[in-house]
Amino acid sequence: MRSIELNAEYFGISKLLLMENAGHSVASEIASRFEVTKSVAVFCGLGGNGGDGFVVARHLSSLGFKVTVILAGRAENIVDEAALENWRSLRFVKDVSVIEAYDSTLVPDLTAEIVVDALIGTGARGKLRPPVLQLVAKINSMKAFRIAVDVPTGVDSDTGEVPEQAVKADITVTFYRVKKGLERARKFTGQVIVKDIGLPETLETLAGPGDVLKVVKPRFAESHKGDFGRLLVIGGSEVYTGAPTLVARGAMRTSVDLVYVAAPAKTANVIASLSPELITLKLKGDHLNPDNIAALKEYVEKVDAVAMGPGLGMHPETVKAVERVIKLVEDCRKPLLLDADGLKAFAGFGRKLKVPLVLTPHAGEYAILTGRKLPMELDGKIDHVCETAKRFGAILLLKGAVDIITDGNRLKLNLTGNPGMTVGGTGDVLSGIVAAFMAQKTDAFEAAVAGAFVNGAAGDFVCSEKGYHIVATDVVDWIPAVLNDPMSHMRVRRPDAKPD
Repeated sequence: MRSIELNAEYFGISKLLLMENAGHSVASEIASRFEVTKSVAVFCGLGGNGGDGFVVARHLSSLGFKVTVILAGRAENIVDEAALENWRSLRFVKDVSVIEAYDSTLVPDLTAEIVVDALIGTGARGKLRPPVLQLVAKINSMKAFRIAVDVPTGVDSDTGEVPEQAVKADITVTFYRVKKGLERARKFTGQVIVKDIGLPETLETLAGPGDVLKVVKPRFAESHKGDFGRLLVIGGSEVYTGAPTLVARGAMRTSVDLVYVAAPAKTANVIASLSPELITLKLKGDHLNPDNIAALKEYVEKVDAVAMGPGLGMHPETVKAVERVIKLVEDCRKPLLLDADGLKAFAGFGRKLKVPLVLTPHAGEYAILTGRKLPMELDGKIDHVCETAKRFGAILLLKGAVDIITDGNRLKLNLTGNPGMTVGGTGDVLSGIVAAFMAQKTDAFEAAVAGAFVNGAAGDFVCSEKGYHIVATDVVDWIPAVLNDPMSHMRVRRPDAKPD
């Protein structure tokens, strides 16, 4: 839900509008059950759930209910911008009484016939802290009809766990979809009512900043080397040195801790000179061959994910080695990404693997992989790619003007990127980004979705600076900006963009 809401804002549906719709739907549910002569106590937190509560209070007051708002802290500490907007609006409603309970000793001794819990919504994790803990106890002690907004405070919306104490609601009004945790916490939720707040279902098929938020891991002071993944890139040949380098550099900019690049010795030496932060494994021979398997085994065992293909070439020995490496990766239970020549080799013996597999073809590589050309229209492409994903039991990321990402059941379309990214190397950067997320133990489908968005958005930033005169290393350099603030892509203007 957090991901969908952020994507909604990215696609033009403001959080302020969603909050208004959410609060209004709760107020309407209350108005449908009770006479306007009833007294209502609305307990509000300092975040988005509290903002929903401010809207509830405003609408109930306008209907004639006697409303008191109890704020769990000081108003100056409201952290959510949309909530702050609604707080400012509420302050002009004269008939609403406001109590700021910024200390556990300030929990009011009040009575009400209806209580609304808008303290903490889906963001609740772990034990409750004062004054919220005391306010939850107060809510539960009141002889009133209790209504929880979205999730009863104290219930983990993902797991349904209650670490210490939670509001025991008579009804829970939740939004868009029932959260997983509500199904497991029925003794706290009461009757669960789902309300529509204006989120179109098509949002679930569009990649956006919310998909990046899902995969970016927070860093703590206690973090150690390796906590953010180790990746092995297998690529390069006597002819190609740039492709595996771009994969590795894209992964490094996506915050993976260590990247090993396995390539023929001469190629590995060039790669090391280009990027000293990379660790190179120098393979014997001018191309990947079956004799390299023993040397690769140690590294496959120590990493968290493997990316293979860019720059490998299609020597018959290389094709044989690719099949043996895939078997090695399966035996070591590591997720795998195949691109470029790795995909072409896989096409000859393609099968379902026992590990997560991501395939990242462009249209030409897809034709080699499947033996069929893609339809021209988008719907036809989607059907075709979904069928292929099911056939291989893989996640397919079909690169194009609209990226199609699917595992055969889940589907996402990515709209970031621009025609300047037809330049060689941008697909290698994409592979590095996706593989980095996989190495950080992210769900492979989610890694592919986020990677497609980040790669395209980074390319759009380059395009806004330089037009279509893009090189792949420019895209690498913009990855951190997108990861730090994926919503910033809303402000990017491409040369072909129409005036507002």
